[in-house]
Amino acid sequence: MAKGYQANRERQELIASLGKTLAKRAGFACEWCGGKEELRPWDHRPEREPDESCLALLCRRCRDLADGAPADANELRSLRNALWSDIPAIAEGAGRVLARCKEPWVREAIEESLMDDAMKKELLG
Repeated sequence: MAKGYQANRERQELIASLGKTLAKRAGFACEWCGGKEELRPWDHRPEREPDESCLALLCRRCRDLADGAPADANELRSLRNALWSDIPAIAEGAGRVLARCKEPWVREAIEESLMDDAMKKELLG
């Protein structure tokens, strides 16, 4: 148990050390919706070693959405621009949240995004 705790602590410290870099990259705003409140790093690929490509700076609401919180289609429209990012944590993470919505505009937005075809296929199933 102590090994797992220590590994998690080290991981969290590494993520925290990237916080300033993420904040500068994001312009001190949520990388999904542009919000400015309660910004924290979000780990898109927890199974991998943390780096800038698998972390996004998100507000509380977007972190909640990433964790599966429900949202209406109008609220999700604010995430649409994140699909155009070349950073996987931003584009793929937002794509996963949007893909839960079955509105036609979501499918169109994902199809037009810069994500690779394999990711688009996975999201649109």
